[in-house]
Amino acid sequence: MTTTAEQARFDIPAETDLDRAPGLLDGAMSLDLTPETCNLEYWLGAVAQGTLRGRVKGGHRRDTPVPNWMREPGPLRQALIAEFAFRSMAEEKATRALSYLVLHAPDIDCMEFFATQLIDEARHASVFRGHLLELGVAPEELPATIERVAGADRDAVLVPLEEFGLPLGRDAGDFIGGVIVLTVLVEGVLAPAAELSERKWRLLDPAAAEIERAAGIDEIRHLTVGSAIVKQYVKAHPEDLPRLKELIERGRALWGTLPVLEMILRRETLFQEGLQQLAHVVGDYELEPGKRLIDSTPEERLMMAATWSMQMQDSRLAHMGLA
Repeated sequence: MTTTAEQARFDIPAETDLDRAPGLLDGAMSLDLTPETCNLEYWLGAVAQGTLRGRVKGGHRRDTPVPNWMREPGPLRQALIAEFAFRSMAEEKATRALSYLVLHAPDIDCMEFFATQLIDEARHASVFRGHLLELGVAPEELPATIERVAGADRDAVLVPLEEFGLPLGRDAGDFIGGVIVLTVLVEGVLAPAAELSERKWRLLDPAAAEIERAAGIDEIRHLTVGSAIVKQYVKAHPEDLPRLKELIERGRALWGTLPVLEMILRRETLFQEGLQQLAHVVGDYELEPGKRLIDSTPEERLMMAATWSMQMQDSRLAHMGLA
């Protein structure tokens, strides 16, 4: 007999269920979600009662462990603190920028969707900060720690992106331009790094991996609905296509000047040092089919994320009619 809890779970759409949803890469390139379906009612039922069930505090299940070795000083802990500190800053900036998409949304469905995305991003920032506390960072030292380990990367990577994209909504009221910057040039580039993070921490820090998994489920929705909004706009306004393509070209050119790869490689080098110390923990676990995590190098993982990023961007651009 199916219990009430089990029935409630299967009333939740598969794409918002932690166990049944596709991976971030597959979901972002295959699912077809729209603002009409992913409105406020959808979020309250499918996300708040599905993805977040039992994970409101901390972003992971209460019984998902944070291993003791992740609380001990060393390169592995250092790598995760640097990663989640930067992620918390990125999600906070995304939250603030989304307020302009809510403000300039052309209809109720878009307004409700971006209002829910704003909450999603604020939650992500919160749980990334919260996991730093689980790693042993003292609450009174949290802001200073985040600034120390990720402040320079914020200034080098996030601030130029903010200066590029924020004026579209804040000054020009350019709703669709803001959606493109967020969907294609920010989340479309950073999402593959999040997928890599979930995979590589799965055995080394199950709580961190579960936090990434839940955040990744949200990102699938953000990417696919954002793409649907742009696709609908391009179909209705083909005369605006040259401007939008030029915006994407300028954004990609900007990305080429940012030290993103250097930042990721620095963290992956720390991760590598800690990984070797815990080879007995990861064993034969594979990062992708045929590639054991223990055999991977920082450069290979970096190239993996970069390849995924290009594949996702190309897929989304083609879907939106902006290839």
